[in-house]
Amino acid sequence: METVLTIAGSDSIGGAGIQADIKTITCNGCYAMSAISAMTAQNTLGVKSIMESTPEFLADQIDAVFTDIVPDSVKIGMTSSTALIKVIGEKLKEYSAKNIVLDPVMVSTSGTKLISEEAVFALKTMLFPLATVITPNIPEAEVICGFEIKTKEDMERAGRCIQSQYGCSVLIKGGHSINDANDFLRTSKDGVWFSGKRISNPNTHGTGCTLSSAIASNLAKGKKLEEAVRLSKDYISSCLEAMLDLGKGSGPLMHNYKLLEK
Repeated sequence: METVLTIAGSDSIGGAGIQADIKTITCNGCYAMSAISAMTAQNTLGVKSIMESTPEFLADQIDAVFTDIVPDSVKIGMTSSTALIKVIGEKLKEYSAKNIVLDPVMVSTSGTKLISEEAVFALKTMLFPLATVITPNIPEAEVICGFEIKTKEDMERAGRCIQSQYGCSVLIKGGHSINDANDFLRTSKDGVWFSGKRISNPNTHGTGCTLSSAIASNLAKGKKLEEAVRLSKDYISSCLEAMLDLGKGSGPLMHNYKLLEK
């Protein structure tokens, strides 16, 4: 069985972060392992508090995985401090990690900044060059490329800019801010648009975590990047179409919809 390591924060209600990653990896046919970068007290209404892992403990977790069950791919999620980012970069280089999918959690879809300028710089310089693909939303892509993204042409320009500057492929998630669920993938060779269904479901907690983990799972199984993205977008659509409705705010996805199909 192919194996995937997720390095991310924990979500109390299981809709995002480590919990969403493990569900996604499992439901996409791989074995899930984890290194927890932070504990969060959160629910569908918001985040109450965060307790970061120490760099030493995060390093120990990553060592424990790579020295026993070597992952076929790595997904990186919430990494809010420079010290943690540095540890992740050093360990991934030490173990020559492959198929690295980085979800650069920097800015919320509402535009709220989630990490410091120092940590943003660390992500760009220490982790982007190691990544196979990064998966920013529109606000995050604007931070990375340094200009506003208002149109499809802007997304294409941003994709070219990010790919050429950092050497990694980039999947810019359009979302409802530009073009519903259409995403743009830029590789070193070309650019590809992925159209998505418009699904009327307000429960989207953890969609970014889920997409990046699904991509990591498909890469672990030997899929080429373009096919991995396509399969992962189909998976997200099915999770949303299942219409799970839990919590008082924006609820989680139904990651295990296949198990409930008759």
